[in-house]
Amino acid sequence: MSELSLFFAQNVACDTTEEFVVSPRFKDKEGNAVAWKLRSMNEDENQECRKGATRKVKGKNGVYTSEIDPNDYMAKLMTASVVHPDLKNAELQRSYAVLGAESLLRKMLLPGEFAALGERVQALNGFATDMNEMVDEVKN
Repeated sequence: MSELSLFFAQNVACDTTEEFVVSPRFKDKEGNAVAWKLRSMNEDENQECRKGATRKVKGKNGVYTSEIDPNDYMAKLMTASVVHPDLKNAELQRSYAVLGAESLLRKMLLPGEFAALGERVQALNGFATDMNEMVDEVKN
């Protein structure tokens, strides 16, 4: 196998999925905390989240600039990474009296749970990897 073939799509690990207990408040019939299923995404999907959270803001002299709302971006990133429960499910949204996956997530979770899910999603998508750790890993 040539060095270049190591980068071919068929030789790269696919999306990473993992289970994560977001909150002990969501329990199954036996009373055990239910794990949510999370997945990683590619940069194209991340760019869609970023684009969805970008707004035109009028600045000095009437010039518009693009500005990303970090809270909206994080909510979009999180909802795109959650596989289960299905945050786009209309019945689930109705049960919380909201429309939209981001609104549902904000309504379902306590602030600390929302933050913990955000941290896990960022780590799953490679945002938490320290550059020095990566350099050390490559050296070994």
